[in-house]
Amino acid sequence: MSQDFWTYFWVVSTFGTYIAIALWARAGSTDDFYVAGHDVHPVINGMATAADWMSAASFLSMAGLIAFLGYGGSVYLMGWTGGYVLLALLLAPFLREFGKFTVPDFVGDRYYSTTARLIAVICALFVSFTYIAGQMKGVGVAFSGFLGVDFNTGIMIGMAIVFVYAVLGGMKGITYTQVAQYCVLIFAYTVPAIFISLIVTGNPIPQLGFISNVKGEDISMLQKLNNVVTDLGFMEYTQTNKTMFDVFAITGALMFGTAGLPHVIIRFFTVSSAGAARVSAGWALVFIALLYTTAPAVASFARLNFIDTVNEATYIADDADYDAEAAAIVEAGGKPIPKWFKDWEKTGLLGITDKNGDGVIQYHAGDSNEVTKLDRDIFVLANPSIAGLPGWVIGLVVAGGLAAALSTAAGLLMVISSSVSHDLCRRTFFKGMTDQQELLTARGAAAGAVILAGIMGMNTAKLGFVAQVVAFAFGLAAASLFPVIVLGIFWKRMNREGAIASMLTGLVTTFWYIYHFKFVDTDASHWWLGVSPEGIGFVFMFLSLAVGVGVALVTAPPPQDIQDLVEDIRVPGTRVPHGIADAEMLPE
Repeated sequence: MSQDFWTYFWVVSTFGTYIAIALWARAGSTDDFYVAGHDVHPVINGMATAADWMSAASFLSMAGLIAFLGYGGSVYLMGWTGGYVLLALLLAPFLREFGKFTVPDFVGDRYYSTTARLIAVICALFVSFTYIAGQMKGVGVAFSGFLGVDFNTGIMIGMAIVFVYAVLGGMKGITYTQVAQYCVLIFAYTVPAIFISLIVTGNPIPQLGFISNVKGEDISMLQKLNNVVTDLGFMEYTQTNKTMFDVFAITGALMFGTAGLPHVIIRFFTVSSAGAARVSAGWALVFIALLYTTAPAVASFARLNFIDTVNEATYIADDADYDAEAAAIVEAGGKPIPKWFKDWEKTGLLGITDKNGDGVIQYHAGDSNEVTKLDRDIFVLANPSIAGLPGWVIGLVVAGGLAAALSTAAGLLMVISSSVSHDLCRRTFFKGMTDQQELLTARGAAAGAVILAGIMGMNTAKLGFVAQVVAFAFGLAAASLFPVIVLGIFWKRMNREGAIASMLTGLVTTFWYIYHFKFVDTDASHWWLGVSPEGIGFVFMFLSLAVGVGVALVTAPPPQDIQDLVEDIRVPGTRVPHGIADAEMLPE
Protein backbone atom coordinates (compact mmCIF):
# COMPACT_ATOMS: atom_id res chain seq x y z
CA MET A 1 0.00 0.00 0.00
CA SER A 2 1.16 3.54 -0.76
CA GLN A 3 2.44 6.09 1.68
CA ASP A 4 -0.56 8.32 0.93
CA PHE A 5 -2.93 5.49 1.88
CA TRP A 6 -1.22 4.97 5.24
CA THR A 7 -1.08 8.70 5.99
CA TYR A 8 -4.79 9.13 5.34
CA PHE A 9 -5.55 5.92 7.22
CA TRP A 10 -3.76 7.05 10.39
CA VAL A 11 -4.95 10.65 10.28
CA VAL A 12 -8.60 9.87 9.50
CA SER A 13 -8.85 7.00 12.00
CA THR A 14 -7.21 8.93 14.85
CA PHE A 15 -9.21 12.09 14.23
CA GLY A 16 -12.39 10.08 13.97
CA THR A 17 -11.54 8.64 17.39
CA TYR A 18 -10.92 12.09 18.89
CA ILE A 19 -14.20 13.50 17.61
CA ALA A 20 -16.14 10.41 18.75
CA ILE A 21 -14.66 10.75 22.24
CA ALA A 22 -15.52 14.46 22.34
CA LEU A 23 -19.13 13.72 21.40
CA TRP A 24 -19.35 10.85 23.92
CA ALA A 25 -17.90 12.96 26.74
CA ARG A 26 -19.72 16.16 25.81
CA ALA A 27 -19.89 18.59 28.73
CA GLY A 28 -23.34 19.08 30.19
CA SER A 29 -22.45 21.54 32.95
CA THR A 30 -19.87 24.19 33.78
CA ASP A 31 -18.27 21.72 36.19
CA ASP A 32 -17.77 19.25 33.32
CA PHE A 33 -16.70 21.98 30.90
CA TYR A 34 -14.04 23.52 33.14
CA VAL A 35 -12.68 20.66 35.28
CA ALA A 36 -14.22 17.40 33.96
CA GLY A 37 -16.32 17.02 37.11
CA HIS A 38 -13.27 16.75 39.46
CA ASP A 39 -13.34 12.94 39.14
CA VAL A 40 -10.61 12.00 36.63
CA HIS A 41 -8.42 9.10 37.79
CA PRO A 42 -4.81 10.18 38.55
CA VAL A 43 -3.29 7.82 35.96
CA ILE A 44 -5.73 8.99 33.29
CA ASN A 45 -5.08 12.59 34.25
CA GLY A 46 -1.33 11.97 34.17
CA MET A 47 -1.59 10.72 30.61
CA ALA A 48 -3.84 13.63 29.61
CA THR A 49 -1.46 16.07 31.29
CA ALA A 50 1.47 14.60 29.36
CA ALA A 51 -0.41 15.08 26.08
CA ASP A 52 -1.37 18.61 27.10
CA TRP A 53 2.24 19.33 28.04
CA MET A 54 3.93 17.73 25.02
CA SER A 55 2.82 20.17 22.40
CA ALA A 56 3.95 20.75 18.85
CA ALA A 57 7.02 22.35 20.41
CA SER A 58 7.95 19.05 22.08
CA PHE A 59 6.92 16.69 19.28
CA LEU A 60 7.80 18.67 16.16
CA SER A 61 10.19 21.41 17.13
CA MET A 62 12.40 20.26 19.99
CA ALA A 63 14.21 17.54 18.06
CA GLY A 64 14.56 19.89 15.08
CA LEU A 65 16.07 22.50 17.37
CA ILE A 66 18.56 20.09 18.89
CA ALA A 67 19.38 18.75 15.42
CA PHE A 68 20.44 22.16 14.13
CA LEU A 69 21.55 23.91 17.31
CA GLY A 70 23.26 20.87 18.79
CA TYR A 71 24.06 21.26 22.46
CA GLY A 72 22.53 24.76 22.46
CA GLY A 73 19.11 23.29 21.66
CA SER A 74 19.18 21.19 24.82
CA VAL A 75 18.10 24.23 26.89
CA TYR A 76 14.53 23.49 25.79
CA LEU A 77 14.77 19.90 26.91
CA MET A 78 16.28 20.84 30.30
CA GLY A 79 13.98 23.79 30.92
CA TRP A 80 10.73 22.03 30.12
CA THR A 81 11.64 18.90 32.08
CA GLY A 82 12.85 20.79 35.13
CA GLY A 83 9.86 23.10 34.97
CA TYR A 84 7.38 20.28 35.16
CA VAL A 85 9.14 18.87 38.24
CA LEU A 86 8.98 22.34 39.81
CA LEU A 87 5.27 22.63 39.06
CA ALA A 88 4.43 19.14 40.28
CA LEU A 89 6.26 19.44 43.59
CA LEU A 90 5.95 23.13 44.44
CA LEU A 91 2.60 24.41 43.21
CA ALA A 92 0.10 21.89 41.84
CA PRO A 93 -1.01 20.21 45.11
CA PHE A 94 -1.53 23.54 46.86
CA LEU A 95 -3.50 25.02 43.99
CA ARG A 96 -5.69 21.92 43.97
CA GLU A 97 -6.21 22.29 47.71
CA PHE A 98 -7.38 25.86 47.12
CA GLY A 99 -10.13 24.37 44.96
CA LYS A 100 -10.47 26.98 42.23
CA PHE A 101 -11.00 26.36 38.53
CA THR A 102 -8.64 28.83 36.90
CA VAL A 103 -5.45 30.75 37.69
CA PRO A 104 -7.28 34.12 37.60
CA ASP A 105 -9.81 32.57 40.00
CA PHE A 106 -6.98 31.77 42.41
CA VAL A 107 -5.49 35.26 42.04
CA GLY A 108 -8.86 36.99 42.48
CA ASP A 109 -9.76 35.11 45.66
CA ARG A 110 -6.28 34.93 47.18
CA TYR A 111 -5.72 38.65 46.64
CA TYR A 112 -9.34 39.66 47.42
CA SER A 113 -9.47 41.93 44.39
CA THR A 114 -11.42 42.20 41.14
CA THR A 115 -8.60 44.30 39.68
CA ALA A 116 -6.06 41.55 40.45
CA ARG A 117 -8.39 39.03 38.81
CA LEU A 118 -8.68 41.15 35.65
CA ILE A 119 -4.93 41.60 35.37
CA ALA A 120 -4.46 37.85 35.85
CA VAL A 121 -6.96 37.28 33.03
CA ILE A 122 -4.95 39.61 30.78
CA CYS A 123 -1.73 37.76 31.68
CA ALA A 124 -3.35 34.37 31.03
CA LEU A 125 -4.66 35.54 27.65
CA PHE A 126 -1.28 36.94 26.61
CA VAL A 127 0.45 33.70 27.58
CA SER A 128 -2.19 31.44 26.04
CA PHE A 129 -2.47 33.25 22.72
CA THR A 130 1.32 33.41 22.35
CA TYR A 131 1.52 29.70 23.12
CA ILE A 132 -1.35 28.72 20.85
CA ALA A 133 0.17 30.64 17.92
CA GLY A 134 3.07 28.18 18.08
CA GLN A 135 0.69 25.21 18.21
CA MET A 136 -1.23 26.39 15.18
CA LYS A 137 2.04 26.75 13.28
CA GLY A 138 2.73 23.10 14.15
CA VAL A 139 -0.72 22.16 12.88
CA GLY A 140 -0.01 24.02 9.64
CA VAL A 141 3.35 22.27 9.20
CA ALA A 142 1.82 18.82 9.73
CA PHE A 143 -1.26 19.28 7.54
CA SER A 144 0.62 21.03 4.74
CA GLY A 145 3.20 18.24 4.74
CA PHE A 146 0.84 15.31 4.39
CA LEU A 147 -1.82 16.96 2.21
CA GLY A 148 0.70 18.76 -0.01
CA VAL A 149 -1.09 22.08 0.50
CA ASP A 150 0.32 25.44 1.47
CA PHE A 151 0.98 26.29 5.10
CA ASN A 152 -2.05 28.59 5.66
CA THR A 153 -4.49 26.04 4.22
CA GLY A 154 -3.05 23.48 6.65
CA ILE A 155 -3.80 25.78 9.57
CA MET A 156 -7.40 26.34 8.45
CA ILE A 157 -8.02 22.59 8.29
CA GLY A 158 -6.62 22.22 11.81
CA MET A 159 -8.83 25.05 13.07
CA ALA A 160 -11.94 23.25 11.87
CA ILE A 161 -11.02 20.03 13.70
CA VAL A 162 -10.08 21.73 16.98
CA PHE A 163 -13.36 23.63 16.84
CA VAL A 164 -15.38 20.39 16.92
CA TYR A 165 -13.85 18.62 19.89
CA ALA A 166 -12.74 21.56 22.06
CA VAL A 167 -15.90 23.66 21.75
CA LEU A 168 -18.30 20.73 22.23
CA GLY A 169 -16.47 18.57 24.74
CA GLY A 170 -14.98 21.13 27.11
CA MET A 171 -12.44 19.84 29.64
CA LYS A 172 -14.30 16.54 30.04
CA GLY A 173 -14.10 15.78 26.33
CA ILE A 174 -10.57 17.18 26.06
CA THR A 175 -9.31 15.02 28.95
CA TYR A 176 -10.33 11.72 27.40
CA THR A 177 -9.37 12.90 23.93
CA GLN A 178 -5.90 13.76 25.24
CA VAL A 179 -5.49 10.22 26.60
CA ALA A 180 -6.03 8.89 23.07
CA GLN A 181 -3.73 11.58 21.68
CA TYR A 182 -0.96 10.64 24.09
CA CYS A 183 -1.11 7.01 22.96
CA VAL A 184 -0.90 8.12 19.34
CA LEU A 185 1.90 10.66 19.77
CA ILE A 186 4.17 8.50 21.94
CA PHE A 187 3.79 5.52 19.61
CA ALA A 188 4.39 7.78 16.60
CA TYR A 189 7.53 9.27 18.17
CA THR A 190 9.21 6.12 19.46
CA VAL A 191 8.53 3.65 16.63
CA PRO A 192 10.51 5.51 13.93
CA ALA A 193 13.22 6.29 16.48
CA ILE A 194 13.64 2.56 17.12
CA PHE A 195 13.74 1.82 13.37
CA ILE A 196 16.34 4.52 12.65
CA SER A 197 18.47 3.60 15.66
CA LEU A 198 18.60 0.02 14.37
CA ILE A 199 19.52 1.18 10.86
CA VAL A 200 22.27 3.58 11.95
CA THR A 201 23.76 1.85 15.01
CA GLY A 202 22.18 -1.59 15.30
CA ASN A 203 20.89 -0.68 18.78
CA PRO A 204 17.07 -0.84 19.14
CA ILE A 205 17.01 1.56 22.11
CA PRO A 206 17.25 5.13 20.72
CA GLN A 207 18.46 6.58 24.03
CA LEU A 208 21.49 4.30 23.80
CA GLY A 209 21.76 4.23 20.01
CA PHE A 210 22.78 7.83 19.56
CA ILE A 211 25.77 7.36 21.90
CA SER A 212 26.70 3.97 20.38
CA ASN A 213 29.07 3.29 17.50
CA VAL A 214 27.80 3.62 13.95
CA LYS A 215 27.02 0.21 12.50
CA GLY A 216 30.10 -1.25 10.80
CA GLU A 217 32.37 1.62 11.89
CA ASP A 218 34.68 2.12 14.83
CA ILE A 219 33.35 5.58 15.68
CA SER A 220 30.49 6.78 17.86
CA MET A 221 27.37 8.32 16.33
CA LEU A 222 28.01 11.70 17.97
CA GLN A 223 31.66 11.78 16.96
CA LYS A 224 30.78 10.98 13.35
CA LEU A 225 28.15 13.74 13.39
CA ASN A 226 30.70 16.17 14.83
CA ASN A 227 33.13 15.28 12.05
CA VAL A 228 30.50 15.64 9.31
CA VAL A 229 29.19 19.05 10.41
CA THR A 230 32.64 20.54 11.03
CA ASP A 231 33.83 19.32 7.61
CA LEU A 232 30.96 21.34 6.11
CA GLY A 233 31.96 24.43 8.09
CA PHE A 234 29.22 24.25 10.71
CA MET A 235 29.78 24.51 14.45
CA GLU A 236 30.57 21.26 16.24
CA TYR A 237 27.34 19.47 17.17
CA THR A 238 28.28 19.13 20.84
CA GLN A 239 29.08 22.85 21.19
CA THR A 240 26.92 25.99 21.34
CA ASN A 241 27.29 29.62 20.33
CA LYS A 242 25.06 30.81 23.18
CA THR A 243 26.64 32.46 26.20
CA MET A 244 26.48 30.57 29.46
CA PHE A 245 24.25 33.22 31.00
CA ASP A 246 21.80 33.08 28.08
CA VAL A 247 21.64 29.29 28.36
CA PHE A 248 20.95 29.68 32.07
CA ALA A 249 18.31 32.39 31.45
CA ILE A 250 16.42 30.42 28.77
CA THR A 251 16.44 27.30 30.95
CA GLY A 252 15.18 29.35 33.91
CA ALA A 253 12.45 31.05 31.87
CA LEU A 254 11.21 27.69 30.63
CA MET A 255 11.33 26.16 34.13
CA PHE A 256 9.56 28.93 36.03
CA GLY A 257 7.29 29.66 33.09
CA THR A 258 6.05 26.06 33.29
CA ALA A 259 5.00 26.67 36.88
CA GLY A 260 2.92 29.64 35.74
CA LEU A 261 1.26 28.12 32.67
CA PRO A 262 -2.53 28.26 33.11
CA HIS A 263 -3.32 25.37 30.74
CA VAL A 264 -1.03 22.99 32.65
CA ILE A 265 -2.12 24.13 36.12
CA ILE A 266 -5.80 23.67 35.27
CA ARG A 267 -5.22 19.97 34.66
CA PHE A 268 -4.63 19.45 38.39
CA PHE A 269 -8.12 20.76 39.15
CA THR A 270 -9.67 17.77 37.34
CA VAL A 271 -8.70 15.25 40.05
CA SER A 272 -10.48 14.74 43.35
CA SER A 273 -7.89 15.95 45.89
CA ALA A 274 -4.43 17.41 46.50
CA GLY A 275 -3.10 13.88 47.08
CA ALA A 276 -4.50 12.76 43.73
CA ALA A 277 -2.84 15.82 42.14
CA ARG A 278 0.56 14.62 43.44
CA VAL A 279 0.00 11.09 42.13
CA SER A 280 -1.22 12.49 38.82
CA ALA A 281 1.92 14.64 38.52
CA GLY A 282 4.13 11.60 39.14
CA TRP A 283 2.47 9.62 36.38
CA ALA A 284 2.67 12.59 34.03
CA LEU A 285 6.45 12.76 34.57
CA VAL A 286 6.78 9.09 33.61
CA PHE A 287 4.74 9.58 30.45
CA ILE A 288 6.64 12.76 29.52
CA ALA A 289 10.03 11.10 30.06
CA LEU A 290 9.29 8.52 27.35
CA LEU A 291 9.36 11.25 24.70
CA TYR A 292 11.88 13.63 26.22
CA THR A 293 14.60 11.01 26.60
CA THR A 294 14.08 9.95 22.98
CA ALA A 295 14.30 13.48 21.50
CA PRO A 296 18.13 13.82 21.52
CA ALA A 297 18.44 10.57 19.59
CA VAL A 298 15.81 11.63 17.04
CA ALA A 299 17.65 14.94 16.62
CA SER A 300 21.07 13.48 15.96
CA PHE A 301 19.75 10.85 13.52
CA ALA A 302 17.78 13.54 11.65
CA ARG A 303 20.80 15.82 11.25
CA LEU A 304 23.08 13.04 9.99
CA ASN A 305 20.52 11.59 7.59
CA PHE A 306 19.59 15.03 6.23
CA ILE A 307 23.19 15.84 5.35
CA ASP A 308 23.68 12.37 3.88
CA THR A 309 20.73 12.62 1.51
CA VAL A 310 20.82 16.31 0.51
CA ASN A 311 24.45 17.44 0.32
CA GLU A 312 25.92 17.05 -3.18
CA ALA A 313 22.60 15.72 -4.52
CA THR A 314 21.55 16.58 -8.08
CA TYR A 315 18.40 18.69 -8.17
CA ILE A 316 15.39 17.53 -10.23
CA ALA A 317 13.06 20.37 -11.20
CA ASP A 318 10.26 18.48 -12.94
CA ASP A 319 8.12 16.35 -10.60
CA ALA A 320 6.41 14.61 -13.52
CA ASP A 321 9.68 13.10 -14.73
CA TYR A 322 11.17 12.55 -11.27
CA ASP A 323 11.51 8.75 -11.43
CA ALA A 324 13.11 8.72 -14.87
CA GLU A 325 15.53 11.54 -14.06
CA ALA A 326 16.45 10.02 -10.70
CA ALA A 327 17.22 6.67 -12.35
CA ALA A 328 19.41 8.38 -14.96
CA ILE A 329 21.35 10.24 -12.24
CA VAL A 330 21.96 7.02 -10.32
CA GLU A 331 23.07 5.22 -13.46
CA ALA A 332 25.58 8.01 -14.11
CA GLY A 333 26.99 7.52 -10.61
CA GLY A 334 25.35 10.56 -9.05
CA LYS A 335 22.92 11.12 -6.20
CA PRO A 336 19.43 12.48 -7.04
CA ILE A 337 17.60 14.86 -4.74
CA PRO A 338 15.30 12.61 -2.68
CA LYS A 339 11.54 12.53 -3.27
CA TRP A 340 10.79 13.66 0.28
CA PHE A 341 12.70 16.89 -0.40
CA LYS A 342 10.50 17.59 -3.42
CA ASP A 343 7.36 16.91 -1.38
CA TRP A 344 8.34 19.35 1.37
CA GLU A 345 9.35 21.97 -1.19
CA LYS A 346 5.67 22.27 -2.16
CA THR A 347 4.78 23.45 1.34
CA GLY A 348 7.11 26.45 1.15
CA LEU A 349 8.97 25.27 4.26
CA LEU A 350 12.01 23.96 2.40
CA GLY A 351 13.79 25.42 -0.60
CA ILE A 352 17.09 25.81 -2.45
CA THR A 353 18.88 28.35 -4.63
CA ASP A 354 21.41 26.98 -7.13
CA LYS A 355 23.97 29.73 -6.58
CA ASN A 356 26.71 28.33 -8.83
CA GLY A 357 24.37 26.94 -11.50
CA ASP A 358 25.83 23.41 -11.45
CA GLY A 359 22.52 21.69 -10.65
CA VAL A 360 24.01 20.11 -7.52
CA ILE A 361 23.00 21.15 -4.00
CA GLN A 362 25.84 22.36 -1.80
CA TYR A 363 24.81 22.22 1.85
CA HIS A 364 27.69 24.07 3.51
CA ALA A 365 28.07 26.79 6.10
CA GLY A 366 28.34 30.41 4.96
CA ASP A 367 27.54 31.98 1.59
CA SER A 368 28.05 28.73 -0.32
CA ASN A 369 25.00 27.14 1.36
CA GLU A 370 22.35 26.50 -1.31
CA VAL A 371 19.67 25.24 1.07
CA THR A 372 18.22 28.73 1.47
CA LYS A 373 15.01 27.80 3.29
CA LEU A 374 15.01 25.17 6.00
CA ASP A 375 12.20 25.21 8.58
CA ARG A 376 13.45 23.19 11.54
CA ASP A 377 9.91 22.23 12.49
CA ILE A 378 9.63 19.78 9.59
CA PHE A 379 12.34 17.38 10.71
CA VAL A 380 10.48 15.02 13.00
CA LEU A 381 7.82 14.63 10.31
CA ALA A 382 10.38 14.27 7.54
CA ASN A 383 12.75 12.00 9.48
CA PRO A 384 11.07 8.66 8.58
CA SER A 385 11.04 9.65 4.88
CA ILE A 386 14.68 10.73 5.02
CA ALA A 387 15.60 7.36 6.54
CA GLY A 388 13.52 5.46 3.96
CA LEU A 389 11.13 3.88 6.48
CA PRO A 390 7.90 2.11 5.42
CA GLY A 391 4.85 4.17 4.45
CA TRP A 392 2.84 3.14 7.52
CA VAL A 393 5.53 4.61 9.80
CA ILE A 394 5.59 7.90 7.86
CA GLY A 395 1.80 8.20 8.10
CA LEU A 396 1.87 7.37 11.81
CA VAL A 397 4.32 10.21 12.51
CA VAL A 398 2.03 12.71 10.76
CA ALA A 399 -0.86 11.57 12.97
CA GLY A 400 1.38 11.89 16.03
CA GLY A 401 2.45 15.42 15.17
CA LEU A 402 -1.14 16.49 14.72
CA ALA A 403 -2.11 14.83 18.01
CA ALA A 404 0.62 16.74 19.86
CA ALA A 405 -0.28 20.12 18.38
CA LEU A 406 -4.03 19.77 18.74
CA SER A 407 -3.97 18.32 22.29
CA THR A 408 -2.17 21.39 23.62
CA ALA A 409 -4.19 23.77 21.46
CA ALA A 410 -7.36 22.33 23.01
CA GLY A 411 -6.00 22.84 26.55
CA LEU A 412 -5.08 26.43 25.75
CA LEU A 413 -8.53 27.07 24.31
CA MET A 414 -9.99 25.94 27.63
CA VAL A 415 -7.89 28.54 29.46
CA ILE A 416 -8.99 31.26 27.06
CA SER A 417 -12.68 30.32 27.17
CA SER A 418 -12.74 29.97 30.98
CA SER A 419 -10.91 33.28 31.42
CA VAL A 420 -13.52 35.04 29.32
CA SER A 421 -16.70 33.26 30.44
CA HIS A 422 -15.92 32.60 34.12
CA ASP A 423 -13.41 35.19 35.26
CA LEU A 424 -14.49 38.13 33.11
CA CYS A 425 -18.21 37.49 32.71
CA ARG A 426 -19.56 35.54 35.68
CA ARG A 427 -17.13 36.62 38.37
CA THR A 428 -16.75 40.25 37.29
CA PHE A 429 -19.22 41.87 34.89
CA PHE A 430 -22.35 39.63 34.85
CA LYS A 431 -22.57 38.09 38.29
CA GLY A 432 -26.15 36.94 37.81
CA MET A 433 -25.31 34.51 34.97
CA THR A 434 -26.72 30.99 35.22
CA ASP A 435 -24.64 27.86 34.62
CA GLN A 436 -26.17 27.36 31.18
CA GLN A 437 -25.52 30.97 30.17
CA GLU A 438 -21.93 30.64 31.31
CA LEU A 439 -21.51 27.35 29.40
CA LEU A 440 -22.86 28.99 26.22
CA THR A 441 -20.50 31.94 26.72
CA ALA A 442 -17.55 29.57 27.26
CA ARG A 443 -18.28 27.76 24.00
CA GLY A 444 -18.61 31.03 22.14
CA ALA A 445 -15.30 32.25 23.60
CA ALA A 446 -13.60 28.99 22.59
CA ALA A 447 -14.95 29.33 19.05
CA GLY A 448 -13.68 32.90 18.77
CA ALA A 449 -10.31 31.84 20.21
CA VAL A 450 -9.96 29.11 17.55
CA ILE A 451 -10.35 31.67 14.78
CA LEU A 452 -7.97 34.19 16.36
CA ALA A 453 -5.40 31.46 17.12
CA GLY A 454 -5.46 30.35 13.49
CA ILE A 455 -4.85 33.90 12.28
CA MET A 456 -1.93 34.23 14.72
CA GLY A 457 -0.52 30.88 13.60
CA MET A 458 -0.48 32.11 10.00
CA ASN A 459 1.71 35.02 11.06
CA THR A 460 4.37 33.24 13.15
CA ALA A 461 7.11 33.45 10.51
CA LYS A 462 8.48 36.67 11.97
CA LEU A 463 8.54 35.23 15.49
CA GLY A 464 10.42 32.05 14.61
CA PHE A 465 10.03 28.29 14.81
CA VAL A 466 7.42 26.58 17.02
CA ALA A 467 9.60 26.06 20.11
CA GLN A 468 10.86 29.65 19.95
CA VAL A 469 7.32 31.06 19.81
CA VAL A 470 6.34 28.81 22.71
CA ALA A 471 9.40 29.98 24.67
CA PHE A 472 8.04 33.54 24.54
CA ALA A 473 4.85 32.31 26.24
CA PHE A 474 6.92 30.65 28.96
CA GLY A 475 8.86 33.88 29.52
CA LEU A 476 5.62 35.85 29.89
CA ALA A 477 4.25 33.28 32.35
CA ALA A 478 7.49 33.23 34.38
CA ALA A 479 7.55 37.01 34.79
CA SER A 480 3.84 37.71 35.30
CA LEU A 481 2.01 34.72 36.83
CA PHE A 482 4.65 32.62 38.61
CA PRO A 483 5.59 35.31 41.20
CA VAL A 484 2.00 35.93 42.35
CA ILE A 485 1.22 32.20 42.48
CA VAL A 486 4.28 31.22 44.51
CA LEU A 487 4.05 34.23 46.84
CA GLY A 488 0.32 33.67 47.19
CA ILE A 489 0.93 30.14 48.44
CA PHE A 490 4.04 30.57 50.57
CA TRP A 491 3.91 34.15 51.93
CA LYS A 492 0.74 35.15 53.73
CA ARG A 493 1.88 38.80 53.97
CA MET A 494 1.58 39.18 50.16
CA ASN A 495 -1.35 41.51 49.45
CA ARG A 496 -3.40 42.70 46.49
CA GLU A 497 -1.34 45.82 45.88
CA GLY A 498 1.83 43.75 45.65
CA ALA A 499 0.17 41.22 43.34
CA ILE A 500 -1.13 43.90 40.96
CA ALA A 501 2.25 45.66 40.81
CA SER A 502 4.09 42.34 40.32
CA MET A 503 1.91 41.12 37.45
CA LEU A 504 1.98 44.43 35.61
CA THR A 505 5.75 44.73 35.97
CA GLY A 506 6.42 41.22 34.66
CA LEU A 507 3.93 41.38 31.79
CA VAL A 508 4.83 44.84 30.50
CA THR A 509 8.62 44.49 30.68
CA THR A 510 8.76 41.00 29.18
CA PHE A 511 6.29 41.73 26.40
CA TRP A 512 8.10 44.95 25.53
CA TYR A 513 11.51 43.21 25.39
CA ILE A 514 10.23 40.39 23.15
CA TYR A 515 8.43 42.81 20.83
CA HIS A 516 11.37 45.23 20.66
CA PHE A 517 14.05 42.67 19.88
CA LYS A 518 11.94 40.57 17.50
CA PHE A 519 10.30 43.38 15.50
CA VAL A 520 12.13 46.68 16.10
CA ASP A 521 15.81 45.99 16.80
CA THR A 522 16.85 42.53 15.59
CA ASP A 523 20.56 43.02 16.31
CA ALA A 524 21.50 40.38 18.89
CA SER A 525 24.47 42.45 20.04
CA HIS A 526 21.99 44.90 21.59
CA TRP A 527 20.40 42.33 23.92
CA TRP A 528 20.56 43.35 27.58
CA LEU A 529 23.19 41.31 29.42
CA GLY A 530 23.40 39.16 26.29
CA VAL A 531 20.03 37.57 27.12
CA SER A 532 17.84 36.54 24.17
CA PRO A 533 14.09 37.31 24.02
CA GLU A 534 13.47 33.62 24.83
CA GLY A 535 15.27 33.94 28.17
CA ILE A 536 14.39 37.46 29.30
CA GLY A 537 11.33 36.31 31.26
CA PHE A 538 13.70 34.73 33.79
CA VAL A 539 15.48 38.05 34.39
CA PHE A 540 12.26 40.06 34.68
CA MET A 541 10.77 37.40 36.97
CA PHE A 542 13.17 38.55 39.71
CA LEU A 543 12.23 42.16 39.03
CA SER A 544 8.56 41.20 39.29
CA LEU A 545 9.16 39.34 42.57
CA ALA A 546 11.10 42.28 44.02
CA VAL A 547 8.44 44.81 43.03
CA GLY A 548 5.66 42.61 44.46
CA VAL A 549 7.42 42.08 47.78
CA GLY A 550 8.42 45.74 48.03
CA VAL A 551 4.93 47.07 47.38
CA ALA A 552 3.39 44.51 49.78
CA LEU A 553 5.73 45.57 52.59
CA VAL A 554 4.85 49.27 52.32
CA THR A 555 1.08 48.74 52.08
CA ALA A 556 -1.49 47.23 54.44
CA PRO A 557 -1.31 43.45 55.06
CA PRO A 558 -4.12 41.25 53.73
CA PRO A 559 -7.17 40.57 55.95
CA GLN A 560 -6.74 37.93 58.63
CA ASP A 561 -9.11 35.49 56.93
CA ILE A 562 -6.92 35.57 53.82
CA GLN A 563 -3.82 34.90 55.91
CA ASP A 564 -5.62 31.98 57.56
CA LEU A 565 -6.59 30.71 54.09
CA VAL A 566 -2.93 30.63 53.05
CA GLU A 567 -2.14 28.56 56.14
CA ASP A 568 -5.02 26.19 55.34
CA ILE A 569 -4.06 25.37 51.75
CA ARG A 570 -0.59 24.24 52.83
CA VAL A 571 -2.14 21.54 55.06
CA PRO A 572 -3.87 18.89 52.91
CA GLY A 573 -7.46 18.14 53.82
CA THR A 574 -8.11 21.23 55.94
CA ARG A 575 -9.85 23.23 53.22
CA VAL A 576 -13.10 22.23 51.56
CA PRO A 577 -13.13 23.32 47.89
CA HIS A 578 -16.25 25.03 46.59
CA GLY A 579 -17.70 25.10 43.11
CA ILE A 580 -18.49 27.87 40.71
CA ALA A 581 -22.18 28.14 41.54
CA ASP A 582 -21.71 28.95 45.23
CA ALA A 583 -18.45 30.90 44.95
CA GLU A 584 -18.41 34.24 46.73
CA MET A 585 -18.35 37.29 44.53
CA LEU A 586 -15.45 39.34 45.75
CA PRO A 587 -15.49 43.09 46.32
CA GLU A 588 -12.77 45.32 44.92
